[in-house]
Amino acid sequence: MTPGRRGQGRDDESQIRFRPNPKGSRPRTKDRPSHTDAVMAQVVTVDRGRFGCLLGGFEAAADAELVVTAMKARELGRTAVVVGDRVGLVGDVSGAPGSLARIVRVEPRTSLLRRSADDTDVVERVIVANADQLAIVTALADPEPRPRMVDRCLVAAYDAGLAPLLVLTKSDLADPAEFTAGYAPLDVPWLVTQRKEAGIVGLETVREQLAGRVTVLVGHSGVGKSTLVNALVPGADRAIGRVNDVTGRGRHTSTSAIALRLPGGGWVVDTPGVRSFGLGHVDPNRILSAFPELEAGTVDCPRGCSHDEPECALDAWVAEGHAGPTGPARLESLRRLLRARAGAPDY
Repeated sequence: MTPGRRGQGRDDESQIRFRPNPKGSRPRTKDRPSHTDAVMAQVVTVDRGRFGCLLGGFEAAADAELVVTAMKARELGRTAVVVGDRVGLVGDVSGAPGSLARIVRVEPRTSLLRRSADDTDVVERVIVANADQLAIVTALADPEPRPRMVDRCLVAAYDAGLAPLLVLTKSDLADPAEFTAGYAPLDVPWLVTQRKEAGIVGLETVREQLAGRVTVLVGHSGVGKSTLVNALVPGADRAIGRVNDVTGRGRHTSTSAIALRLPGGGWVVDTPGVRSFGLGHVDPNRILSAFPELEAGTVDCPRGCSHDEPECALDAWVAEGHAGPTGPARLESLRRLLRARAGAPDY
């Protein structure tokens, strides 16, 4: 029987077509380029998949500053790249308009400031890498201070290994004494500023505290953080919002983190205003480590002790004077932070 047209040549090997390997003939390998020629830089801006990278990092001389635009190399996969990261660059690192380098390596981080979406979410959101100080900016009035929000930021600082600093703005509207009294047992340094027609009173004291350090500024909207950054870094031109007369809350003005060089030395990283600071990713033991005089007293605590319950051994430890004269106040501060970690509202 003569085969039909559709079956013609079906048994003829000369008619068989072989599909070439779409990925080439080279065997696949898990080896990745070492990129030994990569140039070291530090991320100072992140914007929709493009990273501004300062060649030489934060230690680069101000008069030789060169920021290169780069994208993340495919080989990095889902590796997060954030402001403050030390990275390796290949490709066009000239910094010329339209040039684009590739980030092929993220160096180990010395610190990592993180937060989660809420207290039930253990997935962390990386904010800034390689900072050494966290400045928590809060207004004493307009909007009213939110101590629980400050407590949460302190927990995040202790978790990240950052030195905390309170920067209190608008002291012309309220006396800072009552607010600062609640943080005295924590030994957290604090600075006070207020706005005048001639500028910000207390600005030089803030400069002294930030000099030579990499400081992250956090705070909820409307507290004057962007105003402070603009005063610290002339020409920063960070957008300034106003407080809503009805809700008492500020409008988000900073939309992305950015690292800015301070005149005279040091860097500040301005972050977008936050309305919540989830701590679902934080290990409570990291908070306890910030209270070394209390940590030793947890040896006799029952298994699984939250350190905020009647069976906690810390009460006896403090009552016996092992934590010193400030022990009771320090214990209350620890428990306040643990409650913040456990989900006490921050607003």
